[in-house]
Amino acid sequence: MRRLSVEITTAADGSATAYSPRVSGAVHSIVYEKIDFADGVDFTVTAEKTGEGIWAESNVNAAASRYPRAATHTTAGAAALYASGGTAVLDKPAIANDRFKIVIAQGGNAKSGVLHFLVD
Repeated sequence: MRRLSVEITTAADGSATAYSPRVSGAVHSIVYEKIDFADGVDFTVTAEKTGEGIWAESNVNAAASRYPRAATHTTAGAAALYASGGTAVLDKPAIANDRFKIVIAQGGNAKSGVLHFLVD
């Protein structure tokens, strides 16, 4: 596993866009370390090249750990389901020689936080 840490500081309007170094692998977890972002901060994390969603959550008030999972599909493009219950099968999203793009909103004026990415 590799850990990538990205410290982010917002502009006066509470917004920021930051990028991780390039990485390849399955995304195991994202840990938000709150330094002093305002309560109610919004996070949108995507793969920069493809735009694939990794984590999107609004109104986060405290440090948090997230384990993102994505829906899987059959070779025919249909949603993969577990047994007869019809529960969606999820798996870790992957990133290949790409960067995490992190967009912050409502973070407060010149406030900071850190996202730690654990990639398998």
